[in-house]
This record gives sequence, C-alpha cells and structure tokens, in this order.
Amino acid sequence: MQTVLVTGGAGYVGSHACLALAEAGFRPVVFDDLSNGHREHVQWGPLEEGDIRDASRLDAVFSAHNPVAVLHFAARIEVGESVKNPGAFFDNNVGGAITLIEAARRANVNAMVFSSTCATFGDPVSLPMAETHPQAPLNPYGRSKLMVEQALADYGRYVGFKSAVMRYFNAAGADPEGRIGEWHEPETHAIPLAIQVAMGQRSHFTIFGDDYDTRDGTAVRDYVHVLDLADAHVAALRRLLAGGSSESYNLGTGTGTTVRELVDGVGRAAGEPLPVQMAARRVGDAPILVGDNAKAREQLSWNPSRDLDAILSSAWRWHRAQAERGRG
Repeated sequence: MQTVLVTGGAGYVGSHACLALAEAGFRPVVFDDLSNGHREHVQWGPLEEGDIRDASRLDAVFSAHNPVAVLHFAARIEVGESVKNPGAFFDNNVGGAITLIEAARRANVNAMVFSSTCATFGDPVSLPMAETHPQAPLNPYGRSKLMVEQALADYGRYVGFKSAVMRYFNAAGADPEGRIGEWHEPETHAIPLAIQVAMGQRSHFTIFGDDYDTRDGTAVRDYVHVLDLADAHVAALRRLLAGGSSESYNLGTGTGTTVRELVDGVGRAAGEPLPVQMAARRVGDAPILVGDNAKAREQLSWNPSRDLDAILSSAWRWHRAQAERGRG
C-alpha cells in the first residue's frame, strides 16, 4: 500500500480526497494544523499535526512515512480576508507551498497534486473556461494560487518536480454516508448558507442581482460534487506516478446552475421553499463562471457523475446531522 501525504487533509476537500485515496488502495497521511480542518474528519489514516511553513516538522513527517507523492490542500481560502490581509495569504499559501515542495524534494518525492482554483482566471473572457483561458486574478487569494502554479511550472521545467494543478470551480456536497462534509467556521458558502435558512438558523437567503443576462436573471456557477473532485485528484495522482507529464486541469461540470435554481434545489431537499430576499449585484461578481472539463475527461478519464440533486441531498443530510449533534 503506497502512502500519500495529504496536507490540509482534515479540511473539506482534503478529507474527501483521503476517503477517495483509501478506497483506491492508498494510505493517506494527513498533515494539518487544524486551524480550519477538523480532527473528526481524519478517518482513513494517521494525523500528523503541523504547519506547512515548518520545514523541520515536514522533514520529520516525510522521514517517518515515506510517501510516494503529496496532495496539497492546505491554504487560506477566504477571498474577503485575502483583501484585508494579503500578507498572511502570501506567507501561508505561497511560502508554505515552497517550503513543502522543498521538503518533498529533500525526501526524494517528486510528484504533487495541487489544489488550485478558477479564481486564478479572474473575469471570464470566454465560456466555458478552458485551461488556456487568460489568468488575471482579482484578489490576493487567486494571485497566491497562481503564484504557486507558476512556481510548480518552474520546478517541473528546471528540476523535474512533477505536478498536477487542479483548478476547481465550486466544490459542494458531502459524503453520502455522512462521515464527513462541509464544515466552515464562520460559514460563507452558498449551499450551507441556504441550508441554514432551510433549518431555521437564518431568516432568509439573499440573492445578489436578478438582472444578469442569464436564463432567470441570477448568476450562474458551476457546482461539482466534492467526491467527484476527489476522484479527479486520485486520477491525477495515478497519472503522475505512472510517469505522466505535469499538467493543469479545470474541474467543472461543463454546465452551470443559477442561484435561483440552487435555492429551489435546496428547497426540494428540505421539503419546503426557502424565504428569499433580493439585493443589488455585488461588485466583482461575474455573471457566469463555468468550467470546460474536456482535458480532464480526455487525460484522466474523469467524468463528474453526481448531479445537483445528489449534491444538495448529501449536503442537506450532512448539515441536518450536524445540527442534531449541536455543531456546524
């Protein structure tokens, strides 16, 4: 059984990737400082606590577990916070990634699957957004991810360190067996916020803008089930371990969901419509963000198989269970 180091593996996407790794026959070792992750989500391998900026701690973990590759999820992710405190994002997301890459190289590990984002693209100039789309991030979060992408390209070009850059759009949903799910504190993501409304924890869901040039006037986003994302990471890992080249992949469904459709879908999952309030558009919100997944389909044989209802029903069950436990 090959071991894979999963930084940020106690977080949302990282924990689902650990589940997918275990089901694929790998042994995930989670490296996480638990600042945003949850100890309860580490269920498929050991937890090593530490900060990705701590080189000596990383060296000890690489030595103890001898991983064949790294899946790197550990990062600050809140866009609004990145605007308020850009230095923290560059320190953690960029500096931490370089420290991690160098530790991997010292341990003779030369393969990384990197969790990136469509935020590296900025405003869309063509849709759906392919890997060749211009990259012009609108905030320090997106820029920090782009900087790591650029560093990985140089590591591959000059020292043979291989990587798969996974740019995903909107991760959503939960493990259908209810073992792990989306748990942010504080919560800022659309689906959990809508579910909180459905559970009576918020008075209403706010839709920002209903005058976009879309099928119902509300913005369109590309929601991908978190387990479909996890499957893509495992496929990219297998490709790298088999000698594949460094590549970047856009992980979307190729179709989009309007905000109103999302709210209606949560209402279906909950069994009653959600109270909604309309508000003006937010500055910086694009009308449509949809990913072109043709390259991932071709090179990784990746086919996102879980539709919006599967996303929303799994998320609804997870958040209801968390509410019954008095958390989340």
